[in-house]
Amino acid sequence: MKAYVIKKGATGFEALQKTNLDDPVPGSNEVVVRIRATSLNYRDLIYVGPAGRGGPPPRDFVALSDGAGEIAAVGANVKRVKVGERVATSFFPRWVEGPPAREKLGALGSPAHDGTLSELMLIHEDGVALVPSYLTTEEAGTLSCAAVTAWNALFHAGGQLKPTDTVLCMGTGGVSIFALQFAKAAGARVIITSSSDEKLEHAKKLGADMLINYKQTPEWDKEVMRLTEGKGVDCVVELGGAGTLARSYGSVGFCGRVQFIGVLANNEPGQTNPHPLAFKAASVNGIMVGTRTMLEKVMESMALSKYKPVIDKIFPFDNAPDAYKYLQSGRHFGKVVISV
Repeated sequence: MKAYVIKKGATGFEALQKTNLDDPVPGSNEVVVRIRATSLNYRDLIYVGPAGRGGPPPRDFVALSDGAGEIAAVGANVKRVKVGERVATSFFPRWVEGPPAREKLGALGSPAHDGTLSELMLIHEDGVALVPSYLTTEEAGTLSCAAVTAWNALFHAGGQLKPTDTVLCMGTGGVSIFALQFAKAAGARVIITSSSDEKLEHAKKLGADMLINYKQTPEWDKEVMRLTEGKGVDCVVELGGAGTLARSYGSVGFCGRVQFIGVLANNEPGQTNPHPLAFKAASVNGIMVGTRTMLEKVMESMALSKYKPVIDKIFPFDNAPDAYKYLQSGRHFGKVVISV
């Protein structure tokens, strides 16, 4: 089979190499998925960055965490799925439900577990979820990381979003756009930020209630307070990191939640001390993507609400490096997909 592998010890885009690997054979409780579509997340750029996550990878591994396709083969004791059924992969294939635990957190597309950027993929049966007919395979291939992260942030970690709530979504990448869609489906109001007026107008068409261009309004936390008449928001989907966290603290309201996902601005200087939250009885929660059960809830919700994943561009398998470069450019709105 053909696959794209992040090479041991390599850094930069030269780390991503197309290669031929042996076709996988499923063990007792394993399945082989014929991958038809996969998509990128910001975390995938970290592995081809100048230093990589924690330094050069200790072994070769197949890239990417998101994927969808059909079951090509099953092991002798597999009960959950059958050959020919359409499935999406779960970001953490052994974290089915409940709280996170170290032994459950080997993520796809990392040194811990081969990923989805291949023609065939071997995975434990617990690591796949059936795809409803409402979603195309390309759409289902966008959900494993970004959609589940947004779902966890809004409906699980630290509380449940209510129709009376206001949500702040940072940027217009995959997590933010999914959070916008899920929040609107739940009846909440949404404030969204971007450096692009064109992207903000696109977000408005998806239901965003209030728009902030953070380049034009660098003190955007004060603008959030103005838009909410001094109340602040109930939930911040915090994607920036150290460079934006202080303004997220300034944006959240009384008893609100800052759902901390951020790595986008981690290299920028910033104030990360949570002391301001104490005066609002607010909280900050770390978001670790989520469970397979959450992935199933995401697909069920999308079928009920009739929201579709927002796909910016689809690249062919042979042009996978171009998909990485396009995501790195920041020109995308929503998800960047690779058709396998």
